[in-house]
Amino acid sequence: MDPAEYTLMDAAEGGMWWYRSLHARLIAALADTQGSVLDAGCGTGGFLAALGRHRPDLSRCGVEWDQAAASRARQKSASAVARGSVNALPFADASFDAAVSADVLCHEAVDPAAALAELRRVLRPGGRRVHNVRRLTARATDDLLRQAGFERVRARYWNGLLLPLMITQRKILARGDAMSDVAPFPPWLDAMLHGVTEFERRLPLPLPVGGSVLAIAEKP
Repeated sequence: MDPAEYTLMDAAEGGMWWYRSLHARLIAALADTQGSVLDAGCGTGGFLAALGRHRPDLSRCGVEWDQAAASRARQKSASAVARGSVNALPFADASFDAAVSADVLCHEAVDPAAALAELRRVLRPGGRRVHNVRRLTARATDDLLRQAGFERVRARYWNGLLLPLMITQRKILARGDAMSDVAPFPPWLDAMLHGVTEFERRLPLPLPVGGSVLAIAEKP
């Protein structure tokens, strides 16, 4: 990932509506988890820090390829963070009770099949894999997880209510410019966007489309 994107992430992930919404979903998915959690591709440590505030009972660990980001993640989250690739995780077999990997498989340097195989390897039997991905359909995400040997796969879209705005911004207003999605928003707009995602999170049924996919699977 572009080093400049890490700088933007570091500044924004503590308060921006997108990160607050993402972290809430990931923490909810780990509600029944006890023991140790790996954040694979932890960036600058925002989720590890949020998880520590909400679940101080969990043992937290991260892995990140970028050295500067890994160092920042250690400071921000007070967690152990190793430098390494999700394609070849630097951990022993069956090391964790759960693993989270948010917006990682979409990166060019990541081999999805290898990364999912590695995540399965480092999970203990019954361990849970929580995965947030963009640029893949829910069905494709489900297929990837099952091909990697996971079971009880549940993949659903989120950010569906905001999808028309996302399409308008990225395809029409931005006109294909490679601009980062991480940017400061006026407080009123940030609060409104976060409120929409929270309303969607409480809907009884999943939406048929969305800007992202949240998938939960277990190692048999």
